[in-house]
Amino acid sequence: MPQFRAAWLLPISQPPIRDGWVRTERGRITAFGPHRRGQRRPPGEIDLGAVAILPGLVNAHTHLELSWMRGRIPQGGDFPGWIRAVIALQRAGNEAGDLATQAAIGEAIAEARRTGTVLFGDISNTLASVAKLIETDSAAVVFRELIGFKAERARQLAVDALASLPRIPSAGLIRGSLAAHAPYSVSPALFKEIRHALEHDPFARCSVHLGESEAETEFLRNGSGPWRSLLEDLGAWDASWRAPACDPVEYLDRMGFITDRLLIVHGVQFGLRELARIKSSGATLVTCPRSNRLTGAGTPQVQAFYASGARIAIGTDSLASVPDLNMFNELAELRRLAPDVPAGKLLESATLKGAGALGFEALFGSIEAGKSASIIAVAVPRIVPDVAEYLVNGMSRADISNLEVS
Repeated sequence: MPQFRAAWLLPISQPPIRDGWVRTERGRITAFGPHRRGQRRPPGEIDLGAVAILPGLVNAHTHLELSWMRGRIPQGGDFPGWIRAVIALQRAGNEAGDLATQAAIGEAIAEARRTGTVLFGDISNTLASVAKLIETDSAAVVFRELIGFKAERARQLAVDALASLPRIPSAGLIRGSLAAHAPYSVSPALFKEIRHALEHDPFARCSVHLGESEAETEFLRNGSGPWRSLLEDLGAWDASWRAPACDPVEYLDRMGFITDRLLIVHGVQFGLRELARIKSSGATLVTCPRSNRLTGAGTPQVQAFYASGARIAIGTDSLASVPDLNMFNELAELRRLAPDVPAGKLLESATLKGAGALGFEALFGSIEAGKSASIIAVAVPRIVPDVAEYLVNGMSRADISNLEVS
């Protein structure tokens, strides 16, 4: 029954505790609290000293199967151009079952775990990450992503995707679900099929890239621009489709796709109206600011995200678009973009809000009795006026330790 003591304990669900302790047994948290003056030290207590203990982090959006692309795609000037570079590299590069691809996935998971991540929201076109997630005892929702703009293909795409999900263990720490790629790559018919497929699963979460680029807004307003050009170049354009002449959130909302179990990823182009609609639906907005900058998508309005009252989670996106999967570096970028958002809110997004978005809030995201003992320790100065603020300004791998407890 290990008990850890530290200069700081951050339960997330309540304010930080100075000179705190947490007790675990059989992989679960059993108790925690502040150390009292004169209190007898329990036998075997491990005093970690100048560290902050907090729940492991949640990377709510990444693409582990693209990890082999690390460093191979230059920073984008515009997002559609960056996507063309990804497609070109995919056609010239590795296949999902390739040993190099599998090795890259394994290395990416290991890197993320070494920097404090314990739960992933992974977008996959091939389910190539599942074996490595299981092998490393990681927790994840693996979203089988669907792409198809031609309406006549919708039914078969959904049937095939659902047939692939039983390969993912239905119980335990790996859960499978479906995701729609984006409104410029998914037909209304396919959105409908995905929605219907998930209605029968009481757990099922879903994900969609939305509001990521100006080109997406142009496409939905009038059916023109870089996305239409790309669809035509790929032979994927559907001449029967008509532009809805509305914003991305309204478009999906008209189809009944935006619910409290949806993860809306990016939202770079969202204004107050879109954010209000997301809040009222209960959906989660997942922000990936470093990726948005490096792909040329733009700068998310992080201050507005939090001011809207919507649930905000955080993702790194893939190693094709960011240099690392260190969630503390993502937090540092959020702090740079949103200096007025309380540090505790940012940490909550990287833990409890992400776990809730993925349906794992009963196990992860906060230090509470009964939850998983997947906790981490981060080195902090012995005297720090605001421990939460310190933690959201970037932590290196050397600062972070996983407290492996059983």
